[in-house]
Amino acid sequence: MTNTTPASVAMLKVIEAWGVKHIFGYPGGSFNSTMSALEQEKERLQYIQVRHEQVGALAAAADAKLTGKIAVTFGSAGPGATNLLTGLYDAREDHAPVLALIGQVPHDKMNYNFFQEFDENPIFADVSCYCRTVMTPESLPYVVDKAIREAYKHRGVAVVIIPNDFGYVQIPDVPYKSTSPTDHKPQPEPAATDEEVDQVLAMIKAAKRPVIHVGRGIKNGGDQLIELSKKLQIPLIMTGLTKGLLSEDYEGNLGPVNRAGSKAANEIMDIADLVIALGTDFPFANNVYTRHDFKFIQVDHDEAQFGRHHYLDLGVWADATQFVNKMLERSQAQPASAFFQAAVADQKNWQAYLKKLATRHTDPLEFEPVYNELNRIANDRTVVSLDVGDNTINLLRYMNVKPTNKWVVSALFASMGAGIPGAIAGALSFPDRQVVSISGDGAFSMVMQDLITEKKYHLPILNIVTSNTTLGFIRDEQADIPGMHDYSGIDLEDQDFVKIAEGMGVEGVTVTKNDDLKAAFDQAATVLAAGRPFVINAKITLKRGFPVEALKVAIKDGRVVETVDPAFNANDVEHHVDDLQGLFDYYDGEELKPLQHFLDEAQVTL
Repeated sequence: MTNTTPASVAMLKVIEAWGVKHIFGYPGGSFNSTMSALEQEKERLQYIQVRHEQVGALAAAADAKLTGKIAVTFGSAGPGATNLLTGLYDAREDHAPVLALIGQVPHDKMNYNFFQEFDENPIFADVSCYCRTVMTPESLPYVVDKAIREAYKHRGVAVVIIPNDFGYVQIPDVPYKSTSPTDHKPQPEPAATDEEVDQVLAMIKAAKRPVIHVGRGIKNGGDQLIELSKKLQIPLIMTGLTKGLLSEDYEGNLGPVNRAGSKAANEIMDIADLVIALGTDFPFANNVYTRHDFKFIQVDHDEAQFGRHHYLDLGVWADATQFVNKMLERSQAQPASAFFQAAVADQKNWQAYLKKLATRHTDPLEFEPVYNELNRIANDRTVVSLDVGDNTINLLRYMNVKPTNKWVVSALFASMGAGIPGAIAGALSFPDRQVVSISGDGAFSMVMQDLITEKKYHLPILNIVTSNTTLGFIRDEQADIPGMHDYSGIDLEDQDFVKIAEGMGVEGVTVTKNDDLKAAFDQAATVLAAGRPFVINAKITLKRGFPVEALKVAIKDGRVVETVDPAFNANDVEHHVDDLQGLFDYYDGEELKPLQHFLDEAQVTL
């Protein structure tokens, strides 16, 4: 006689077989059969009770991004299910494998307009690469196993909708999992041919100002790319998600381009005559690639991405690191490039400016010293969960991130409220590492109820809130709207986040002065070391970071003409600046130089 087990328990055993250690969610009546199974399997699968389903979905998305492994979240029928959608779209956009288990009313109540019943398949069809409603109790573990395979295959979201009564039904207790050693083999990647690489090298030789625009497709090939950059004398411009994959100490790393980027990266990109997009998914291409004409080479392991962001002069279907290695094999070292040296000097000038801002004493408190203190207590294994807003810009400019660090953000979907969930995921999957979340007050207040989740599960997370009672990122956009007479909808009522945290049993400190920052971060480090979460509420000014997006670069008569966008501070509130030196002075950047200065120093002719 075959032994039996509840279908929901069989399903959880499949999930466990795929290496899942924890599952995020919030109970509801239509999910009780799975909750019963979680109680039975609690020694093998930890249920993490979040206080909002969106937090669970965002945590699962972050978990998958941080580990590369399947992560699991759930919601009950009705609002529990729909609350998951923001986090699931975040996972879809950032190509993170996530399994979402969705509760449904009992099968014999379906199609009767029963309480909280609705047709869930259409709701989740767009966000998912696989979406199925379970039709029999016996198929429940099979469908979940299949869903996990599809999530891995497509690096996306798989959804399984479970009529609640099916989970209680006894089914044969047999192995339903399909996991095997083959699952751990690296997938084969497309390889560049000698002919393709030689064609790229010929285009580089014909160019006067080539750059490589580096995406996260470079993965672990950062050192080889730096070697290639030195060998061919080509500056590297990053996408934001590439931060930390290449050493930021390398002089040819100009940092990211666009609004969150560096002055040098934006200026050099705007005079490049050849752009090699290497493993990039650059959603701001229509802001950057359209500013002037250039030859365009795209290297990507997914040929379906060719031409997505710019028309092609050459497409190379290849893994980014394999392409770099092949380029190293077939290229000859080039003499020192004046263009490369001008780019390096431009970036050194920018970095000196950032260092000045980060280390100077300000009263009232500004945001740069907050990052300077974080760099002091962080280490080369710190995990950072970044929320959306001005901190996106500030982390990319001021946080020291090494290849051994991990950091996560809602990148392409840019969902506010992702900071705390990502930190919860980081603390659970990397319990031996320091974990930090960074949020503005707008984003933090969306999910701050889940500080109690950090407390409940003894997660030593440092929660940094940069609060200025304003949606700063949107404020800066509204500043550049000509004819807008005032800001609209961006003012936030102030809150005492430390008192709120203390009400949940979480310690914290509010900082309003530069002099108090060091003690606050030292206290945080002590509390984290003792295994408890901590909140630093840093009350900062409304100051806008240097607006590199306001720089306009063009070539005229063999010289760079660099101007300030007329839209900069063009509303009727902010101080309008018309000339480049005026912009530098307005942002305490007296030492900043225009691009032509570095071209002249290096004797670059255009």
